[in-house]
Amino acid sequence: MPKKQPADTDSAPDIIPDVLPLLPLRDVVIFPHMIFPVLIGREGSVLSVTRSIEGDKYIFVCPQKDAAIEDPEPRDLHRGGTIAKILQVLKLPNGLMKVLVDGLAQGMIEEHLPDDGNGARVRVRQLARRPRLTTRLRAYVRQLDVLFGEYVRLHRNIPNETLIAFEGLDDAQRKVYYAAANMHADVATKMAILEMEDLQAQYEEAVRVLRAEIAIMKMEVEIDNKVHDNIQRSQRKYFIQEQIRILQTELDEDEAEPGNEYEALRARIATSAMSDDARRKANEELDKLQRMPGMSPEATVARNYLDWLLAMPWGVYTDDNLSIVNARAVLDTDHYGLDKPKQRILEHIAVLNLVGEIKGQILCFVGPPGVGKTSLGKSIARAMNRAFVRIALGGVHDEAEIRGHRRTYIGSMPGKIAQAIKKAGSANPVVLLDEIDKMSSDFHGDPASAMLEVLDPEQNNTFNDHYLDVDFDLSKVLFITTANVRYGIPLPLQDRMEIIELPGYLEHEKLEIAKRHLVNKQIALHGLASRRLRFEDRSLMKIIREYTLEAGVRNLERDIATICRKTARSVVEEDAAAKKKQPRTAHTITPALVEEYLGVPKQRPKKRQGDKVGSVTGLAWTSVGGDILHVDVTLMRGAEKLTLTGQLGDVMKESAHAALSWLRSNTDRLGIPEGAFEKREIHVHIPEGAIPKDGPSAGLTLTMSMLSAVRGIPARGDVAMTGEITLHGDVLAIGGLNEKLLAARRHGIRTVLLPKDNEPDLRDVPPAIAQGMKLIFVGHIDEAIQHVFRPLPRAGRRIS
Repeated sequence: MPKKQPADTDSAPDIIPDVLPLLPLRDVVIFPHMIFPVLIGREGSVLSVTRSIEGDKYIFVCPQKDAAIEDPEPRDLHRGGTIAKILQVLKLPNGLMKVLVDGLAQGMIEEHLPDDGNGARVRVRQLARRPRLTTRLRAYVRQLDVLFGEYVRLHRNIPNETLIAFEGLDDAQRKVYYAAANMHADVATKMAILEMEDLQAQYEEAVRVLRAEIAIMKMEVEIDNKVHDNIQRSQRKYFIQEQIRILQTELDEDEAEPGNEYEALRARIATSAMSDDARRKANEELDKLQRMPGMSPEATVARNYLDWLLAMPWGVYTDDNLSIVNARAVLDTDHYGLDKPKQRILEHIAVLNLVGEIKGQILCFVGPPGVGKTSLGKSIARAMNRAFVRIALGGVHDEAEIRGHRRTYIGSMPGKIAQAIKKAGSANPVVLLDEIDKMSSDFHGDPASAMLEVLDPEQNNTFNDHYLDVDFDLSKVLFITTANVRYGIPLPLQDRMEIIELPGYLEHEKLEIAKRHLVNKQIALHGLASRRLRFEDRSLMKIIREYTLEAGVRNLERDIATICRKTARSVVEEDAAAKKKQPRTAHTITPALVEEYLGVPKQRPKKRQGDKVGSVTGLAWTSVGGDILHVDVTLMRGAEKLTLTGQLGDVMKESAHAALSWLRSNTDRLGIPEGAFEKREIHVHIPEGAIPKDGPSAGLTLTMSMLSAVRGIPARGDVAMTGEITLHGDVLAIGGLNEKLLAARRHGIRTVLLPKDNEPDLRDVPPAIAQGMKLIFVGHIDEAIQHVFRPLPRAGRRIS
């Protein structure tokens, strides 16, 4: 016989069996003393309800841990639940079943019985208890009464009748069940109360949950009150603003003064030289502005737009100074060297003298940092008596920065081009677009594409900024762009510009720049003009050669400034010691003082090597000027392979393979011993391995160094060479002739082998560089051999 217990109710004398049908619930907890309708539709639930109805109508209701599980296993159910009795069953038209259950007592699942096909069954232990009301428990009951009353009053979705029913309960057990059932909490929180077997513990948990919920609801009420107050203040402010606007409108209509703000704007629009389209647009915006509330955001946007439109220099042009003599004087005063850019500017001014206007003159200065690209643009503007504006394009990645933002966005503004024209105050300034190769593109758009319209003479007379939304004529603007590298400029932009290369300064040019500009500038900045400070030429050359390695003169100027600072300190200390304000001693900066002030030289000059086997001197071009290149070759026993070290680029590696192929195909006539390449590893190394090297012009040098190593004949150390080679031994032209010859001269090499195709380029080499040097032009490797080796190799038939 199963053990049976009486129900935990005063009005139910029934005996409840300990094995009951199981009804899993989703997202709902049924407490004892609670009548609750349940909608069921799952097959297992229907079977459990049917078994209960056919029996004594008792059933155990237990919530699932996860409501998403369709067929819950025993591990998916909570252990605690409520023993209930089915009061009514109603089948609905949609196939579901509505079951009205009455919670009788608290129970705990002891065992899940095997499924017999008629629904799940569990063995249940009923918690039948009559707790003794201790003093502590009475205190918890009173606390629950207060907290639940406050909870109901704060909660918006619980009716006041719930509190009335709660206050009518006398039983402590029923009170805690009723409060827990009416909390708007999750299943886990309610089950934590239902599964507790001690009544005082249930009260403690219920009080804790109610306190937490009340704190959250108080914060929600506080937030709602703040939001309500802010809305009321905004509405009141808007109401007052509307009253002020209406009163102001009435005053304006009554007074009708000619000095009215809107009338003043309308007069400015009428007298402006803007285009008809722009004037029509401005009047439309002004009409809208007059109808808007003065304090509304739209009024601010419209007023800013009108201010920008009126601030643009419509029809304002400065008078050009087209004197070639003046232009030449200004350019020569501001810059030493840079002959090609200066000649191009003078040609531009000469044509302007004849025709008055030129279209399509977009200049692009390309060169390394510090060679004077930006300052040259300023000098051009000064020579032509035009306003100068510089636009930094480095890092610009948004198209709107060039063409402006549309006025639909908060904080929108015109683009950099329109801002530059406004800043210049004229429609024909010199606009320098600095670092045009540093623009980038991303999801905001491609600013380089927006530049196409700006720099196209056939389109920029109707340039349309997105913010202004009217055409503006940029055809009178002289655009000058700068870049460090040509390949960083998109090809469509290159097609619209005339690119002028600005190579790095040579040593003698840096010396002249320092003497004419840098030294005087730094002496004046450091207050040494009256101290007769003087730099010797040897000192300046020492700084150039041993302390700077650059194409421009920025580091040179920094080092001169350092010497001036240290000299200024010495002067002040001398004054303090002699107690004089104006000492008569002159200060001369000697090479020894340079090393004392600047420390150990940073650039150690390469020593010219003597005659060596397998070592030949080449010439290289770098972004900071020319340099010599020692190519070392050695042979060793090993696998037949060519090893290349020294951080060589792909092009230089290909030149080394081409040199080796030419030697192996001409071994007989070059006197190379038979089998010289068999079982031999050829190692080619170019020192200063930390510096990457690339380019085809080392082909001749590589060939001579390999030939010297294979034949065992020393190569002359006083001869340098450069030239690209082919597999037939032809020597091709190279670039950077000025820089390479200057590097040879600086290192004491007076004999240089050059490609025959570069002979016409000698006219562009300054006489100061080529003077006293022996330049030998060769068209084939055979012609170079006799100048590289002192003991000539055995002559042979030329093979091409």
